Amino acid sequence: MTEYESRFLKWKEKAGSEELQRELLGLDKNVVELQDRFYKDLEFGTGGMRGIIGVGSNRINIYTVRRTIQGLANYLNRVAPTSKNQAVIAYDSRHKSREFALEAALVLAKNQIKSYLFCEITPTPLLSFAVRELGAQTGIVITASHNTKEYNGLKVYNCQGGQITDELANIITAEINQIADEFAIETATQEEAEQQGLLVWLHDEILTKYLDNTVRLVLNEKLIRKSAGNLNIVYSPLYGTGLVSVTRLFEKIGFTGLHIVTEQANADPDFPTLICPNPEEEAACVVALEQATRTDADLILLTDPDADRIGVVVKAQDGSFLQLTGNQTGALLIDYILRTKQQSRTIPANGIIIKTIVTSDMGAEIAAKYGVGSLEVLTGFKYIGEKITEFETSHEYTYLFGYEESYGYLIGDFVRDKDAIQTSLCIAEMALYHKINGSSLYQRLQDLFEEFGYYREHLLNTYFAGPLGPHKIEEIIGSFRKNPPPAIQKHGIVTIRDYLTGIATDFQSGTQTRLSFLPSNTIYYNLKDGAWCCIRPSGTEPKLKIYLGVRGKTASNAQRQLEELKTSLLSIIKPYQE
Repeated sequence: MTEYESRFLKWKEKAGSEELQRELLGLDKNVVELQDRFYKDLEFGTGGMRGIIGVGSNRINIYTVRRTIQGLANYLNRVAPTSKNQAVIAYDSRHKSREFALEAALVLAKNQIKSYLFCEITPTPLLSFAVRELGAQTGIVITASHNTKEYNGLKVYNCQGGQITDELANIITAEINQIADEFAIETATQEEAEQQGLLVWLHDEILTKYLDNTVRLVLNEKLIRKSAGNLNIVYSPLYGTGLVSVTRLFEKIGFTGLHIVTEQANADPDFPTLICPNPEEEAACVVALEQATRTDADLILLTDPDADRIGVVVKAQDGSFLQLTGNQTGALLIDYILRTKQQSRTIPANGIIIKTIVTSDMGAEIAAKYGVGSLEVLTGFKYIGEKITEFETSHEYTYLFGYEESYGYLIGDFVRDKDAIQTSLCIAEMALYHKINGSSLYQRLQDLFEEFGYYREHLLNTYFAGPLGPHKIEEIIGSFRKNPPPAIQKHGIVTIRDYLTGIATDFQSGTQTRLSFLPSNTIYYNLKDGAWCCIRPSGTEPKLKIYLGVRGKTASNAQRQLEELKTSLLSIIKPYQE
């Protein structure tokens, strides 16, 4: 009997949920599906865990959630007295999110750990804020971010309100892996937990405090007071958690021209007008674009279901609309924030912006114009949050802005994760500023391209599902590490940065230098004329991620370079897909 068949029989015997038992019926007749559901445990990593909802050890369900939370509880109670441990738990609009959140709280309660659980669906940045506000040791949010409706997941936060990084994730993973039987984990009842004060429900007070902090991020109060009603904004929460927070914030500030995409306003876990509720994708913008065209909107904002990422669509001079990339939005925000601070003489001498290694250099170039330095961290907003906390103690830098190309931004450090709510306010203020001054976000972006070069970027996502998927991904990255493919070499390799070995190599001379990063299975190629590409595995899904970017003298020159680089990289990956 294979290991996955043995796990299947165990689940048939012990899974007490009627819903999961119904799913188990007939699985033994579908070998491929049976193997995929049971060939491994759903993995916990630095991004938490994420998987398809359903029965099986490789799916997310009450038993895999209990196992993960029990591992977390074991860690918390090992490093600190039980009486000192508290957790904050939030959840989004997805299927099973509230159920999984309550299960997490009841596992913690059985371990004498107090949980503050939000009564309603809640944006992820609000969870980060609440951890800090309530002085909790950890935070848990049930979400699969922008994945399709079949998915859900779980992310864990540290006491600073940031996502846990590698070292702590590995420690918690070791605790989880020591739990042999997910069916033996005990939970308190909701009544017991509430009566013992181990389950406390959070209402509106945290959101009110969060919004009070967010309002203070306004850079040009005079502009807002005088002209906020002049901006026509279309906003879609993409069926997620952003609606209440964004509408309350804009009402509080005075942006009366906020118009909600009603078809996507309700918290519907089936995402009926979307396949994937990802504001990075053009398909997510279609309904909002139709409304913006009818109403002659200046700006479209879209937040993903847990409201930590934000997409932006701007109006061009000819009346058409352009969806900005994450890098373009970041460049515009850096330009506006630093320009405004320069005018008010509030840029600190040690000011810093932080970006990930796969984020465009355009933002760093803009920051340098204003005399502000930039710092790179590994991919993942958790590393930006980690640096903010580090600078609070060292005072080496004053944090001004952090961002990543995948639509994640943070302005105010009272949150330690990417925050689409506060960013929506800054984008609206920025759009208003340019409109009142006879320009637009579109035009300002063109001005920045003319000044700094035409930056273009692209992300190739290649999925390798099933038991052999991880091996294929590792095989591809290993081949890149062993010898740069000729298809990349023809673009002129300048340096290779291998973040796993921690070595940067000058490709021509062979000279090597050490990188000051923790190990990460990531390889970065600096190419001639400012082009680059980077390859790494996803931390939450069975896919290979290849980032590429160029800088051209004109828009057409940049696009041609990007297409040539994209074609080269696809030629490398294609044989592995056959």
